[in-house]
Amino acid sequence: MTVQTQDLQGLDLRAEIDRLRKERNAVILAHYYQKAEIQDLADFVGDSLDLSRKAQATDADVIAFCGVRFMAETAKILSPEKIVVLPDMDAGCSLEDSCPPEQFAAFRAAHPDHIALTYINCSTEVKALSDVIVTSSSAEKILSQIPPEQKIIFGPDKNLGGYLARKTGRDMLLWPGVCIVHEAFSETELLKLQIAHPGAPIAAHPECPPYILDHADYVGSTSGILAFADSMPGDTLIVATEPHIIHQMQKAAPAKTFIGAPGADGNCNCNICPYMALNTLEKLYIALRDLTPRVEIEEGLRLRAKKSLDAMLAMASGTVGLGDLGPLKVSQ
Repeated sequence: MTVQTQDLQGLDLRAEIDRLRKERNAVILAHYYQKAEIQDLADFVGDSLDLSRKAQATDADVIAFCGVRFMAETAKILSPEKIVVLPDMDAGCSLEDSCPPEQFAAFRAAHPDHIALTYINCSTEVKALSDVIVTSSSAEKILSQIPPEQKIIFGPDKNLGGYLARKTGRDMLLWPGVCIVHEAFSETELLKLQIAHPGAPIAAHPECPPYILDHADYVGSTSGILAFADSMPGDTLIVATEPHIIHQMQKAAPAKTFIGAPGADGNCNCNICPYMALNTLEKLYIALRDLTPRVEIEEGLRLRAKKSLDAMLAMASGTVGLGDLGPLKVSQ
């Protein structure tokens, strides 16, 4: 998506976005991995599913989702009557890309005795091929409700699946996908950082590979990491996830020091999600002005995908307040 920024010169983008938000009766959602300037003007900042459910509970006519495509699609699945716009439709996800629907369908067909637990970071088509969607905070709760003899496919994130398998003892067939952001962390550079900051705990997202998680004092979803950062007794935390989340940590606990875990080059620049970075204030303004690019999902596909989301919401009610899920009822 190309934005002619020269046409926007002289505009007070924040004021124009606020004006359009009111005129369109729009709600602006921003994921924790968005740039600080977008987080600061959003109505809600949070995890992908939590944001979709917050938007579902509002009377907004328009949802402007500053995140990536699968997140905006999830919002549309749950709120089909609302207009959903994504500032840049090229904002994809490496986990989604790693799991093409036709390949996942063939994989399922080759293992008919398995059910599919699928991480929410996937396309609508893959959600429609799945039995239960999970988030990083709800997956363990859901796994505990599945009979131990039931065989399970877990995708598309092999790191999250492997972490859950090690933690719960469940043997799962893992789809070989990874998040390019979390895969970029360097164990060597992380150990150097630990030496430079003795005693500082490490909080990591379970999308990280095992050689990072093995050093973590806390492993959890983005919401879980934020809660840990706020409640930990020390004053310094090393954070192994996309570094834009640190903006929320600094706002909640300005007296503490938060350090992004480094990549192989010794800094965290390679750990900035290139897809999340595609969203800008300029593109958000244009999306609200023109109500495009708009997320559209064929109704039959939407309903098939919604079944797997509803299954998760029904099974994960006990995770309220612990991560991605909020205190809303399962939609019908």
